[in-house]
Amino acid sequence: MSMAGNLRKVTGLGRGGGLRRIARRARRRPRVDLSHHARSPLGSSVVNCVTYQDGVRVPGCADLVDAVRMVRTSGEGFVWLGLHEPTDSEFEGIAELFDLHPLAVEDAVEAHQRPKLERYGDTLFAVFKTVCYLEHEQLTATSEVVDTGEIMVFVGEDFVVTVRHGRHGSLGPLREGLEADPVQLAKGPAAVLHGIADHVVDEYLRVTDAVQADIDQVETDVFAEGGARADPGRIYQMKRELLELKRAVVPLARPLEDLAVRPARVIDPEIQAYFRDVFDHLMRAKEQIAAFDELLNSILQAHLAQVTVAQNEDMRKITAWAAVIAVPTMVCGVYGMNFDHMPELHWRVGYPLVMAVMGAACFALYRGFRRNGWL
Repeated sequence: MSMAGNLRKVTGLGRGGGLRRIARRARRRPRVDLSHHARSPLGSSVVNCVTYQDGVRVPGCADLVDAVRMVRTSGEGFVWLGLHEPTDSEFEGIAELFDLHPLAVEDAVEAHQRPKLERYGDTLFAVFKTVCYLEHEQLTATSEVVDTGEIMVFVGEDFVVTVRHGRHGSLGPLREGLEADPVQLAKGPAAVLHGIADHVVDEYLRVTDAVQADIDQVETDVFAEGGARADPGRIYQMKRELLELKRAVVPLARPLEDLAVRPARVIDPEIQAYFRDVFDHLMRAKEQIAAFDELLNSILQAHLAQVTVAQNEDMRKITAWAAVIAVPTMVCGVYGMNFDHMPELHWRVGYPLVMAVMGAACFALYRGFRRNGWL
């Protein structure tokens, strides 16, 4: 039997343009025996495979092909497949089964993508940057504050495929939260996409709150007594970590706005209102990051100004002491020239008088510099 015949038997997609697209891709790609996947695990990258009908989890449908067959035969519900850092070979059969675009599949496997939203026919492909705050006892010039990962989401009419990259960003708690709200989950795959977007943006807000505490500590240290001696490397490190956070948050604004405004076949109109709420939260995180960036610039400039002031004060002290020392140096230099005929050279009170004049002059200079704040 041909590849198209195998897919028609397994998935029930043998009608219209969908079959023609799959058949064309089958001719371009090597044969993938999906019936084999039906009898064995798809790979170690599979985190979970769950079927939902009317917002309720269907038990006993952990096998992907059986779950897809059931959903497409009944015309109700959807399948949610979760993956963690899959390989090309592990994702190949999944791409054939759901007719995923090769460009999107390549992005999902390779990772390191910019947040975006792309449409391939009736399938949406969204990329989210996840962030995680790294706890540390003390902020140093080499401390890592923010760690990033990625979540790629394929959304169709009857399926959701999530691909996660990175050490954090687990969707297990999100899945449990969605299952606790069957009314929302009954709205289909778009509800999962909204849940992921909301989960990611909420984490942005938590991370920005934690970063603010670090920035406040840096600000306190800089403006404390002796702040001119604070390590400027910490400020630069915070700016680098803030830039990493900015790269995750700022590019997501356009995709979320697109989801909230632009109609899509797989997005329920009621869900779009929820995306607008997520977009508002993202704007809050974006504004916080911009404010942090400006604040760090101000802190850095203030620190540099403090260093300059401290250097000026040191130079004033050095100059004042040099002026005080210059008086006895000058007098001793005059009387040390060893000429025979010098005024008061053989005067009995000459030595104590010269010493008294030098002491009085030095004291007067010291008192004047002290009064003017130079010493």
